[in-house]
Amino acid sequence: MTVAGSALATSRHVVRRGGESNFAVPPAFKGKSEGFRRWAVVGEDAPAVHTGFAMCTLEARGWVATHVHSYEESVYILDGEAELSTGEGVFKLRAGDYGLIQVALPHSWRASPSGDARWAQMMAPQPRSRFGGDTYFVDDPPQELKGQVIDVRDPRTRSFGHIEPSNMDVSRQTQDQLAVSASMRTALLVYSGITVKMMLDGELGAQHSTMFMVQYDPNGVAGQHDHPFEETYLILDGEVDATFDGERYRMAAGDIGFAGVGCVHGFSNPADGAVRWLETQAPQPPARYSYRFARDWDYLRKQTGVTT
Repeated sequence: MTVAGSALATSRHVVRRGGESNFAVPPAFKGKSEGFRRWAVVGEDAPAVHTGFAMCTLEARGWVATHVHSYEESVYILDGEAELSTGEGVFKLRAGDYGLIQVALPHSWRASPSGDARWAQMMAPQPRSRFGGDTYFVDDPPQELKGQVIDVRDPRTRSFGHIEPSNMDVSRQTQDQLAVSASMRTALLVYSGITVKMMLDGELGAQHSTMFMVQYDPNGVAGQHDHPFEETYLILDGEVDATFDGERYRMAAGDIGFAGVGCVHGFSNPADGAVRWLETQAPQPPARYSYRFARDWDYLRKQTGVTT
């Protein structure tokens, strides 16, 4: 089992350890930001075609000038507070908040004076370095300069949500708990010791990607499978045994994995406590046949007597 070490890439997967982070100012943002750093984890230098995934930090009182992208951006706030300004308003995002920034939507960032902010960034289609990272700086949009706390029950909250670890607790999914969700898109999917809660998908206007939370209870297992899309995993709490392309890894909080199309992968929780991670997909899964489980096709092979 691979436990530690430098980034390892194969033809279809990548695993990067949290301790290997390398934050830097993206070239396009030099002179257009202050205190902003990004660690590009998945991009053109990885076996990814649809996915850009990064970790971002913004120092206290830091800022990023108004800009647009030719890709769809999804964010999940990990620590601290930051204000995200769009044409719809100025939103005060805190740990647990997530949001969708649609293609060509002007937006800017400003950190809280009291501390740094850190967030995960999902980008699809994949940004292209030969086009300056597909980022363009524009004039500020007219708006009321007021920080709005995310209220997922307000029907005017169209592009944001909020999630807490307690939202992954099956025993707490009462009507009162569901009332804090924007819609039933965030109802729990529970199976085989695995809990899934959707965060960003077509219901919130996403076209190119999805973002959701996954939790495995002790002894939770997902068998070997692959998909017709790419997935990225940011471990938030606990540890998980992951297999990608036949390589085994013990992944812990801060580690990031990527599985490309055709990468056969699976997960199991080896610990006494739960493991939780943020997961993204690009492009969005098809309506049918999103999973190809090896066990089913192995069964067919035995039934038909086919050998390889």
